[in-house]
Amino acid sequence: MKNPTCYFLASLPIIISLLSGCASDSEVVPISYQQPASSPVVAYALSLQGAPYHYGSDNPEDGFDCSGFVHHVYQHQGISLPRTTQDMANTLMPVEKNDVHSGDLVFFDTNGTAFSHVGLYLDNDNFIHAPSARTGRVLVSSLKNNYWQQHFVGVRRP
Repeated sequence: MKNPTCYFLASLPIIISLLSGCASDSEVVPISYQQPASSPVVAYALSLQGAPYHYGSDNPEDGFDCSGFVHHVYQHQGISLPRTTQDMANTLMPVEKNDVHSGDLVFFDTNGTAFSHVGLYLDNDNFIHAPSARTGRVLVSSLKNNYWQQHFVGVRRP
């Protein structure tokens, strides 16, 4: 029989990746967002600021991961989206970055896999998302932030 410590050490990378969530860099800095909501989708998303982060979850009571947050926001408006970031990116219509509109989805490569993080575009290069267990909550970030610029991979329109 193998030593239980070996099993733990072998599974440690998996545990760490699950706990790290969608975004993995310490440069994920929330910004203060004061603009009026431009649509019901955006208004509802903004009402969820501060909701807890919880990997694999898609409801305000338990918390959200990145795709769970986007899925929930659109489902609340009667719009069905795929549940995972990868499926959203593969299913939804691509949009040029210079044509992004409020409510579009912005995608990032945060772990070496294209489309590993998603947020909902607000306006003026701001987006709302559930970045990681480390940040611990839904927050607004800027696409002008160096981290998000470096990891940006595309826009999709629901």
